[in-house]
Amino acid sequence: MAGYCGWNALTADPATPAIRIFVDADACPVKDEIFRVALRCGLRVFVVSNSLLRIPRNPLFEAVVVARGIFDGADDWIAERVTPTDIAVTADIPLAARCLEQGARVLDAKGRVYSPESIGDALASRELMANLRAMGEMGGGPAPFTARDRSTFLQRLDDLIQAIRRGSR
Repeated sequence: MAGYCGWNALTADPATPAIRIFVDADACPVKDEIFRVALRCGLRVFVVSNSLLRIPRNPLFEAVVVARGIFDGADDWIAERVTPTDIAVTADIPLAARCLEQGARVLDAKGRVYSPESIGDALASRELMANLRAMGEMGGGPAPFTARDRSTFLQRLDDLIQAIRRGSR
């Protein structure tokens, strides 16, 4: 059931691994949704960015600002810390691949869940699109973010949390 966490931080089994959410936050449009889910489920959230972002005051949430000017600094911080019981939220496909290599679950803000089986196609599509843009064959950016995207994201985030708690991939 979407929106139900089925878990209470006060009654949690200490043997159950803690789920953390790592957010590649500079351009993430679903931070508020992540905070709401994390509060409901008692999950730790790391909001990683190149500049200070406002986050709700709560001990579960931590803003991490990486040094400015360091290429992929936020990506490196996230990829070095994620574990198989963590979720990474990112639109950066190479970062998604790095997180999957660490065993983490990965989804983007539109609710696309990346897997070891799908990441190769995503990387190839990214490369193809970059080449087409460089040749002037394509312009513009991604499609606008919609209410349906937000809803899909929330459902997939809930699905990933439940899968981790069940111990399944």
